[in-house]
Amino acid sequence: MNTIVTKFGGSSLADADQFKKVKNIILSNSNRRVVVPSAPGKRHSKDFKVTDLLYLCQSHIESSIPLDDVFDLIANRYKKIVSKLDLSLDIGSYLDKIKKDIENGASKGYAASRGEYLNGIILANYLDFDFIDAKDVIFFNKYGSIDRDLTYTSLRKALENGRKAVIPGFYGSDIDGNIVTFSRGGSDITGALVSASINADLYENWTDVSGFLMTDPRIVKNPKQINKITYRELRELSYMGASVLHEESVFPVRDAGIPINIKNTNIPEDPGTLIVKYMEPDFNNPIKGIAGKKDFTVISIEKAMMNSELGFCRKVLSILEQNCVSYENMPSGIDSVCVVISDSQLMNKTEIIVDEIKRTCNPDSILVHPNMALIATVGNGMSSNKGIAAKIFTSLSESNVNIRMIDQGSSEINILIGIENDDFEKGINSIYNAFN
Repeated sequence: MNTIVTKFGGSSLADADQFKKVKNIILSNSNRRVVVPSAPGKRHSKDFKVTDLLYLCQSHIESSIPLDDVFDLIANRYKKIVSKLDLSLDIGSYLDKIKKDIENGASKGYAASRGEYLNGIILANYLDFDFIDAKDVIFFNKYGSIDRDLTYTSLRKALENGRKAVIPGFYGSDIDGNIVTFSRGGSDITGALVSASINADLYENWTDVSGFLMTDPRIVKNPKQINKITYRELRELSYMGASVLHEESVFPVRDAGIPINIKNTNIPEDPGTLIVKYMEPDFNNPIKGIAGKKDFTVISIEKAMMNSELGFCRKVLSILEQNCVSYENMPSGIDSVCVVISDSQLMNKTEIIVDEIKRTCNPDSILVHPNMALIATVGNGMSSNKGIAAKIFTSLSESNVNIRMIDQGSSEINILIGIENDDFEKGINSIYNAFN
């Protein structure tokens, strides 16, 4: 029996018209047995996300401010959805209880989770599916991490015999039964956990875009869509700032070897982007994506015979640790090493760190290069395709972009370059145009 788990984002369930699209999608394939909804998102650019309003309600109570006006916005939103779907559901009783709970000091997690909870109840009623409260099947341990064994066991039992159900995303419960939420975007994680627990054949993630693009459309005009990508490639692009799935959501399905299909609720016939565990390298199109981030500082350290000095790099990293600074990348040579650090991590600690490195490591020279950007060029076909690096560097040279740093990961599916912040957009465009 084939099983598809479908997760719908906030834009896919923002109003009654979107609910109707979702129903058509689900009923078009009987294998779509489990649905994971997010809370209603924005209907237009000036609208509010329901989750943001719920956080605001909880903040009002903490500050002894009446929440009536804010909660009315939430209540009216849900009542309008139920009315336009012509459901007999008494949504008002659920809303009254939630408002009372928040006024009586319910936790921040409880308040924030009610958006998904209410959407789940409405969607289950609309589809005539069973409703399964996430707090009864998604469990966090005492350290705040997912209890995989208990969660998987509970989900398998709840969904046995091909039961069709709606399970709200974004939250679960701890060992004491208290509501606990994931970080924002956590409905992706719920969908992945459900998929892995029942060994689904496919995990569909429905949103308002038709999959992933090769690079940021705000930088490159009309970039190509990525039709198929591996988990490894996705991880590299996500780490370098590409707007993709919630990072944690990839691991449960990746471990189980379950493919993810990113689809567009508004254009369901589009194939979207398929994420798989493995695919043969495409030597004709070796570059899968280009992503990057601005605002880094590079600390470049040189010392003769550094490679034979035991513990040199360990000392450098210990200094960063002592100052509560994590590093992004650390390319090295025989007598040199560069530490790439996000400016958000440094926070005016540069001088302190440099002084400590001088005192502890006694380098021959140490230089600080601020205002740096990193660009990652990612592709499964790069490692076996000659001339990829040369093509990247030539494209940047022809665009008068100076390369300050080069690093290729051991996986050989990622070439990382460091350039000036001011050249970031030009660099992205240059590399994209070289391969398209």
